[in-house]
Amino acid sequence: MNITIIGLGLIGSSMAIDLKARNFAQKIIGVDNNPIHCDAALQLGIIDKTAELNEGIYQADLVILATPVDVSLKLLPTVLNQADQQIVADVCSTKSNLNERVRYHQNRENFVSTHPMAGTEQSGPRAAFSGLFDGRASIITDAEESSEKALKTIKTMYECLNMRIIYMNAYNHDVHTAYVSHISHISSMALALTVLEKEQNEKNILDLASGGFDSTVRLAKSPASMWTPIFMQNAGNVTAVLDTYIEHLQAFKKAMQEQKSESITGLINQSNKIKRVLSR
Repeated sequence: MNITIIGLGLIGSSMAIDLKARNFAQKIIGVDNNPIHCDAALQLGIIDKTAELNEGIYQADLVILATPVDVSLKLLPTVLNQADQQIVADVCSTKSNLNERVRYHQNRENFVSTHPMAGTEQSGPRAAFSGLFDGRASIITDAEESSEKALKTIKTMYECLNMRIIYMNAYNHDVHTAYVSHISHISSMALALTVLEKEQNEKNILDLASGGFDSTVRLAKSPASMWTPIFMQNAGNVTAVLDTYIEHLQAFKKAMQEQKSESITGLINQSNKIKRVLSR
């Protein structure tokens, strides 16, 4: 199988590494409007060749759209226009607007809407590595809109990446990812902004940072080019989650202001219940 990957960032490049190494792909063709990414992917052996968009689609059996969601919204109809035989999949973090964009496209059945739940705060092909997807979940949304052949191919692809597959509709996907992914990034970024503002006056504050701080603000290193479109596309769900999050912050603040240790203990004990969820 020849695979064209449009977007040679962390996700697209990491997929290329394992799909080639695990014999799912015979040839990987890379498409990216950033020549630095193209050169790096070639030098590292992540892809076999580069191509312009139209050529890449024409030469592929499978096209993977691994660009930021705002770019994918523009590109997906163009890709599907040429995908008479090719199977097309995306890996975007929001699904509703993207799926709606091509709902009535004549080649809609060739398209499988997916979201592999994996990643790091790093970006670009030099950040890619083998095993990024192992043991993680991949979500396929609105599967009933895709052909049996397309679904089987993408299911086999994710099994090759050692991922477990979850099916849901696009609306539920966007609600759930707002809770488990998008709010985490905003929280991390807000904490980073808070500490950076304080650090302007107290230069040694970061000298006191421990592992807990590092792990909490790790996501604040994520690129705006990826996350601004995600927040914009999923704004309704993310702002609803933020309202609940702010309520809990206010509860902690109120309990401390009023010196109510029992209330603080209760909030902490309630939060500890997340251990049961994460250990399932």
